[in-house]
Amino acid sequence: MPKPDERGPKPEKLFLVYVNQDSGEDETVEQELEGLCEAAGGQVVGSVRQRLPKPYRSTYIGPGKVEEIKAYVADTGADVVVVDTELSGTQIKNLEEAWEARVVDRTQLILDIFARRAQTREGQLQVELAQLSYMLPRLMSVYTKFERQRGGIGMRGPGETQLESDRRRVNKRISKLKEDIEDVKRHRVLQRESRARHPYPVVAIVGYTSAGKSTLMNRLTDANVLADAMPFATLDPTTRRIDMPDGFSFFLVDTVGFIRNLPTELVAAFRATLEEVLHADLLLHIVDVANPSWELQVDAVMETIADLGAEGVPLVTVFNKIDALDDPTIARELVSSWPGSVAISAKDGTGIPDLLDAVVKASHGGMSLVKALVPYDQNALVEACYKFGRVIKKDYRDEGVYLEAELVPEMQAKLARYAVS
Repeated sequence: MPKPDERGPKPEKLFLVYVNQDSGEDETVEQELEGLCEAAGGQVVGSVRQRLPKPYRSTYIGPGKVEEIKAYVADTGADVVVVDTELSGTQIKNLEEAWEARVVDRTQLILDIFARRAQTREGQLQVELAQLSYMLPRLMSVYTKFERQRGGIGMRGPGETQLESDRRRVNKRISKLKEDIEDVKRHRVLQRESRARHPYPVVAIVGYTSAGKSTLMNRLTDANVLADAMPFATLDPTTRRIDMPDGFSFFLVDTVGFIRNLPTELVAAFRATLEEVLHADLLLHIVDVANPSWELQVDAVMETIADLGAEGVPLVTVFNKIDALDDPTIARELVSSWPGSVAISAKDGTGIPDLLDAVVKASHGGMSLVKALVPYDQNALVEACYKFGRVIKKDYRDEGVYLEAELVPEMQAKLARYAVS
């Protein structure tokens, strides 16, 4: 019988290279990259850092450090060197030749994790598009130095033929993926239109990866979303309706986690999914307040929200994981100093009533008082006012039912023709 640790393929050994400029971010950068490597199934065997005022065009890092890392790779037996930045195809090729090991940059690492996590057809389509979009400008690096020499100055001959053939195949596949994703986008539009026929507010959960979004989703619903501490545990958005005891309801949408320097290929490929944020009535920004670098993570999330064009969507800041704080007064101080925020533990349920109360109050911000005289043959509209708002007054009159109600915008529009002064 094999020993338990001998079953299955052994994890690849990873040597990490940090290149961040701000020394104050060292701990955050290290923890994050190690977490990404763990999510990718690798084993970290060593690391080194170099701060550069300007990257070297051919290798990104300096020639002296290249030689130093070569020795480290040999000593540790590393299979892969992970460089915590985005590299060009030429830089990757030159570093692989120098270190005699595979080189993966930050974008490749994140794409690999997304490929592992994608479960639905939608997620798989978007990941493949991101991978091919990343790979296309780097195709040149997959051809050997010998092949380039055979191709002459302009890479004529077999090298050029194969390169152009591969480019055409990749471009063709990218075009097909974009068409398929447009179908996904149209399906999402239909889903949103379907939700609009039941005009509950849409509340989207956003936040840094591993902040506890899926745990909160599971706490509030029976969605059974994978709740894993690893980065990008869930990729596909989940939507559930939440019914409150007082009759107020809303749609809750879980979204993919954000991260520092989120690759542009991913933002573009996952646009159809991330557009859920754009169409939300309210954002719940989940913050892992137990993380020492939570403020940097907040900045990264807010930057991504702005990039998506969703900075105008109302937002409630939710300080999560207060159960992991050594000093519980920290949470109270944060809430008192941070307007429009609540403190919770999605894990044990602390503060959930405060969160739901904040959602109701924020959602009511879009509600307005309507006075209407509804004909008796439109009784369904009267019943809908109880579902999508708060009925303040109701009188039965000869002409119909007189209502005074605070209603969501969709219901306001439906009652506009029956409005009275």
